[in-house]
Amino acid sequence: MRYNGITYLISEGFSNVFKNKKGTTTSLITMICTMFMFGVTFAIGQNVNYIMEQVKQQQGIEVFILNDATDEDVNILGEKIKKLDGVSTATYKSKQEALDSVKESFKDYPEAIAGYENDYIFPASYIVKLTDLNKAEEVENAIEEMESVKNIRSSNDTINTLIKIANGIRIAIAVVFVGLLIIAITIISNAIKLSVHNRRKEISIMKYVGATNSFIRGPFLVEGVIIGIFAAFVTVILITFTYDAVATQIVTSQVLQVMNVTLLQYSEILKLIIIVYVVLGVGIGMIGSGLSMRKYLEV
Repeated sequence: MRYNGITYLISEGFSNVFKNKKGTTTSLITMICTMFMFGVTFAIGQNVNYIMEQVKQQQGIEVFILNDATDEDVNILGEKIKKLDGVSTATYKSKQEALDSVKESFKDYPEAIAGYENDYIFPASYIVKLTDLNKAEEVENAIEEMESVKNIRSSNDTINTLIKIANGIRIAIAVVFVGLLIIAITIISNAIKLSVHNRRKEISIMKYVGATNSFIRGPFLVEGVIIGIFAAFVTVILITFTYDAVATQIVTSQVLQVMNVTLLQYSEILKLIIIVYVVLGVGIGMIGSGLSMRKYLEV
């Protein structure tokens, strides 16, 4: 009996989809457009987080050490830096390593570093990596107060700018998502209402013979879920082609090359996108159907 009930709900749900062609088409187009826009914003958000993680790994504070600092002073300074909140690592860079680094940077222009063959010209330093870019200024100020510190080189302005941009993008994504969600639920709710209205006589008869509201509501919930899942399937295909095409153009751009960062491979976010789309499709379909039915059924 339970099997027959489930079969009835599913068959009626599919039947409603094809009977209400105009409403179904409108709902599908709206949901595909909505979910596509969400997919774009979602992909942007994931890449912003990924880029910020790369920037966090690359950006560091270079703490130059006084030339007359003893080995003990250098070790004490390193331990103090490592204990600071927000510091991930503090790697010592000797004078010779500093000289070698400069030589590597100017290997194509040897004349530019002619005469700079002695390592004492370049001070030793600590390369400090952060666990949180938001703490960059706080960490830098703390290090400036320490002994044996000659000066500090950092990219605070760049980091702060990137943080502001990333936060702005996240806020925009959240606003867009809420707006698209409301639009999708409204459209699918109206489509289900039309389907319910067309079957109002049949629903009245079913209620007259004792059918419960849950039983009557079932096929319409299934209809909403079917529309949502189909829209999610189509959107995943569209996003796949769009992401690959756009990402290829962006990755080869000079902007990312200068920043020395890259974008996520689509395969890295595909599973998450499918999960999100299925949840969205089923959720929007059920919420839209539920809202439309509450008006037509006495519950």
